[in-house]
Amino acid sequence: MHIVATAGHVDHGKSTLVKSLTGSDPDRFIEEKTRGLTIDLGFASTTLPSGTVLSIIDVPGHVRFLKNMLAGVGSVQTCLFVVAATEGWKPQSEEHLRILELLGFKNGIIVVTKVDQADNDITEVTLLEIEEKVKGTFLENAPLVKTNSLDGTGMDVLLKEISELLKDVPDPADVQRPRLWIDRFFSIKGTGTVVTGTLTGGSLKIDDDLEIWPLEKKVRVRGIQAHYLDQKNISPGSRCALNIAGISHGEISRGNVLIRSGEWHLTKMLDASLQVLEEIDHHVSRRGAFIAYFGSGEYPVKLRVLGPNSISPGGKESIRLFLPEPLPLLPGDRFILRESGRDETVGGGEVLDVDPQEKASKAKPDRSIERIVKERGWIDIEELKLLTGESIEPDIDNWVVDPVILQMTIETVKEAVESAGSSGIELSSLNEHQRATISLLKDMTVDNGRLKLSINKNQTSNHPFVEKLQNSLFAPPDPVGIDRSELRELVHKGIVIEEGGIFFSANAIEAASLLAAELLSIKPDGFTVSEFREAAGNTRKHAMPLLNHLDGHGITRRRDSVRIAGPRLPGFEASK
Repeated sequence: MHIVATAGHVDHGKSTLVKSLTGSDPDRFIEEKTRGLTIDLGFASTTLPSGTVLSIIDVPGHVRFLKNMLAGVGSVQTCLFVVAATEGWKPQSEEHLRILELLGFKNGIIVVTKVDQADNDITEVTLLEIEEKVKGTFLENAPLVKTNSLDGTGMDVLLKEISELLKDVPDPADVQRPRLWIDRFFSIKGTGTVVTGTLTGGSLKIDDDLEIWPLEKKVRVRGIQAHYLDQKNISPGSRCALNIAGISHGEISRGNVLIRSGEWHLTKMLDASLQVLEEIDHHVSRRGAFIAYFGSGEYPVKLRVLGPNSISPGGKESIRLFLPEPLPLLPGDRFILRESGRDETVGGGEVLDVDPQEKASKAKPDRSIERIVKERGWIDIEELKLLTGESIEPDIDNWVVDPVILQMTIETVKEAVESAGSSGIELSSLNEHQRATISLLKDMTVDNGRLKLSINKNQTSNHPFVEKLQNSLFAPPDPVGIDRSELRELVHKGIVIEEGGIFFSANAIEAASLLAAELLSIKPDGFTVSEFREAAGNTRKHAMPLLNHLDGHGITRRRDSVRIAGPRLPGFEASK
């Protein structure tokens, strides 16, 4: 399923266009019928010639209903931009285009309506005006279709262009973290509370337990509809209506959001980028009554510019936003900023950090995971996922660790053990981060709850377990039946390498280093765990400890989800 939104000036024929395309009238209210303009969001659907089911959100064009327009396009990335041949480009056309750009739209089709009511000269002037206005925007090279919605002129061409456009639009990602911003809510007799919205991030099914924020109410999905048909489940990127139990429709507001409990970081403070529109005639600073639009909601916010005192028209800087209530947001979420006192759109941007750690005077936010890890030193992989939406493999145990902090922690533990002498130190005296580093301390052993230096000097190089490890370098056998003191000595002398509870021959590490070098000669930008595992002919059980060892000794380095060359990689110079 794909979703497109209409955009454009009031009374330029958006709703009539949707009706002609789908056979459904998106105007739902008597007032809309009477006044001839769309006040609230309207929805319709059709099946394209390709067989793709298309949902269309018809959004209002009148300036008074701009917030409803923002609610409609907030979770959509493709548009039909409508301009009437009879009237040409209008101020509202300009504002809608700027909003779409600020929201990160990448695809669209320009639809020139009412061509039957304009002579050729007027139509040509409108086309030239459109060409000039969209220059340098995401619509610069967009298809342009001339239509007459009343007699169907151009509709076949438009449907074909939509089909072609959607071929290049990827299916919405399923990261198993559903989020639905509520844009409508009502009660149906015999059914109960119904909410509608566009589902993103994950799938939902009947009987799923959810939370509605910021109300902090637990609800259950009783029924699902898409395109007026009952569904057992629904995938991300779908327009849907949910019948939910556990709340009355009178408690709900537009901008409330449905999520699964425990899957989101709920924030009242965030760092973001802000692109200020060139058209405004003043600088943007903390002074002003600002409203931020996230998803389908509008929220009064306080703003602080990070770095300079203000942002000039057309400028882009980082800001810190303070929300009145906690929202489930992620880096990459887009927003629009308006100033209510001036009644104008100021600009827009994207969320960079949903849990800023640095003071505003020192903060330099971006979307990198490395920055988040560096600011915290140690971060649990589940917490990191809440803050970034990304699943990252841990460096050690369940932690992702800043390399500098990790080395400092290792050195602290080493110094403590060496200072304690032969008796060692109690494990209970170490904090959880220090205990996590024990697996990296090759010259130490744990004995009766104490961490000690290994001192056994017996000859063990001909131990039969070593021979078994040599015969299976990348998929070594478990040390079944091996005396633990002998095993500790093998590790202490460097004959056997322990990593994550797996024991390898020292030759396996050398062979793994050469294998990593070979992979990086083919893929200099980095290889994945799966690619290493396939090359080594082993499983994740053995591949991950090998890679962790290479990372810990500077042979490779992690960069997001891949390994790149480290300073000790054979035959390679590490990237700076």
